[in-house]
Amino acid sequence: MNIAPFSIHVAVAVLGDLQLRLNQARFDDDDVPAPSDGHHPWRHGTSREYLRELIDDWRTRFSWAQQEAALNQLPHFTAKVADGEQLHFIHQRARAPGALPLLLLHGWPDSFYRYVKVLPRLGGEFDVVVPSLPGFGFTGALDLAVREQPNRHSAELLWRLMTEGLGYRRFGVAGGDGGSALAQILAIDHPESVVGIHLTDLGWHVNNTDPASLSRAERSYLAASKKQMMADGAYAMVQMQAPNSLAPALSDSPVALASWIVDRFHSWSDNDGDLDHSFSKDELLTNIMIYWITGTIGSSIASYRAEALSPSLTVASRVKVPVAMALFPKDIGGIPPRAFAERTVNVQRWTEMPRGSHLAALEEPALYAADVSAFFKDSALHA
Repeated sequence: MNIAPFSIHVAVAVLGDLQLRLNQARFDDDDVPAPSDGHHPWRHGTSREYLRELIDDWRTRFSWAQQEAALNQLPHFTAKVADGEQLHFIHQRARAPGALPLLLLHGWPDSFYRYVKVLPRLGGEFDVVVPSLPGFGFTGALDLAVREQPNRHSAELLWRLMTEGLGYRRFGVAGGDGGSALAQILAIDHPESVVGIHLTDLGWHVNNTDPASLSRAERSYLAASKKQMMADGAYAMVQMQAPNSLAPALSDSPVALASWIVDRFHSWSDNDGDLDHSFSKDELLTNIMIYWITGTIGSSIASYRAEALSPSLTVASRVKVPVAMALFPKDIGGIPPRAFAERTVNVQRWTEMPRGSHLAALEEPALYAADVSAFFKDSALHA
């Protein structure tokens, strides 16, 4: 497998085109009356006021050059895993040889950037690998939508990177959102390689559990989770049913891209009504820029439809390797009963966090990293 160093470099022409689009941005609310529930500016999607502030910040103050330089301080690589399929990843080695390798997996609409605050907290004691998932960022589009099970194919590419490419016989995996599903698939398909997995959520497939088989507490959790999805799941329905309608708009307009992504960051964070409480504008814009400069918003959402048509995980799937669950109180659907989690994963560590939510690694990196470290340092995993 051919592995080569990689540096992020965005052409001046790309940045100039972006600046022009931002300077000419049009907003829909100039002549539209404010909604009657104006004291809830995020109720019907992205706050107009916040979006204007963010775009103005992007246009006048945000420095991609500074962010690019900071990101390039990390050890980036690319690997040709299969014919026509290449993965981008960060590979930060531990201070001492022989450390346990950890594969950290992001989801949507974040990127490898989810773990930038976690790397310095884990990098000293683990060999940390953070890929851009297939379809995302500097990995780019890998035609996942034509795959029968795109997540299973992605997991196989990641397994090949870790074993054939980097030479790790055994490794741990941690992930949230889409990274949770990939971690579970890796554990199911390659238990000989995966020592354990650390999750912050169980994944969508558990929502299909037969309610008749559940306890009262489990039914209550599942009902609340489905109710929240009905109230706040329009993004997923569009991405599953009409990705070809959505993607061109997000690819053409930086305002549209920012609005679509920031809405999820607001909805999925423990921000107490103020998104700046959870993420700085530089953090949000850097993540958005990764989508913009790589042109991967379309490929990142295409797998929603493919996975919905042929899911890689079902409620019959079960992870047998040791599993740690780090549960953050403001995550989607809240904290499930432990018995519900134990239906599909072999729970060996259960931590209910005092704060944080779905994007915990970026929002609460100290809490997240400490729990990951504690789980994977457990000697029982290395027996």
